[in-house]
Amino acid sequence: MEALVCRKLGDPTVPVEGSDDSALTLSRAHPIPQLNSPTAVRVRVKATSLNFANYLQIQGKYQEKPPLPFIPGSDYSGTVESIGERVSKFKVGDPVCSLAAIGSFAQFIVADESELFLVPKGCDLVGVGAFPVAYGTSHVALVHRAQLGAGQVLMVLGAAGGVGVSAVQIGKVRGATVIAVARGAEKVRFLKSLGVDHVVDLSNEDMTQSVKGFLKARRLKGVDVLYDPVGGKLTKDSLKLLNWGAQILIIGFASGEVPIVPANIALVKNWTVHGLYWGSHRIHLPGVLEDSLKELLSWLADGLLTVRISHTYSLPQANLAFAALKNREAIGKVLIVFDEATSKL
Repeated sequence: MEALVCRKLGDPTVPVEGSDDSALTLSRAHPIPQLNSPTAVRVRVKATSLNFANYLQIQGKYQEKPPLPFIPGSDYSGTVESIGERVSKFKVGDPVCSLAAIGSFAQFIVADESELFLVPKGCDLVGVGAFPVAYGTSHVALVHRAQLGAGQVLMVLGAAGGVGVSAVQIGKVRGATVIAVARGAEKVRFLKSLGVDHVVDLSNEDMTQSVKGFLKARRLKGVDVLYDPVGGKLTKDSLKLLNWGAQILIIGFASGEVPIVPANIALVKNWTVHGLYWGSHRIHLPGVLEDSLKELLSWLADGLLTVRISHTYSLPQANLAFAALKNREAIGKVLIVFDEATSKL
């Protein structure tokens, strides 16, 4: 099978083929993973998404550092190709999605049946490949941790990115007033199409003044929940907009700068700061993660959520996919999609 293998740590935007500097190598005859237990399922991957964590992991900058060589990749969708003798939840041909610590940047992947989710009828299988990590992160953060409810004010930084778009949509499903922060006219138009209540365009607006003006016009006291996958100066400026008793969701640091939240101000204003490392829920709170993805898939099937696919690439074009992610060109998710004609045993 074809697989993208990380043989050394480095920049994933370097071309996969024809460069000695590439951290990634395209293996065209990689061993197909075998069923390793009676409840194992082999999935023919249809689509797998790129997340910022994948970008960092290939550089050796992520908290989880698998030994070299490894196949990167986390969330994916596909069809069941083979099952173990004790598998009871799935049959060959079923459309499924899941997440893995590593391994989805390949034509086949093996998972235990307990880790797979049946994709509801009517859902686009390619789009679902971008679903578990981005939407799962936002759902656990907003619903389970912050318990976002109707009438609250949610502000989403990096709102046009993969997790940002998911947070905006989930915020609207929960009945919140949603403020989205992004950069550029195209991203602003897209966010308005999602029904966002107020959009800040960082390319020509001062975020603080823009949000304060909106809050005053709506007679709102401040932001109740801050969703922050960006960090840096944007986080610092956002703190000026938070309401008493606000909740801060630390999702990531796409800016490259880890922000500081002053503990004395958090004390006086009764803020709650949530660190959200979604992947660790598989170990510590697997039931929360399972319930979260089941609810999300039901929302997707009911049309309450729409997966925005910004760019799609083939496996040999993985460097271009990572470049789109790195350069913040994406509005929504970036995916690697496998052509069924090349996904043969």
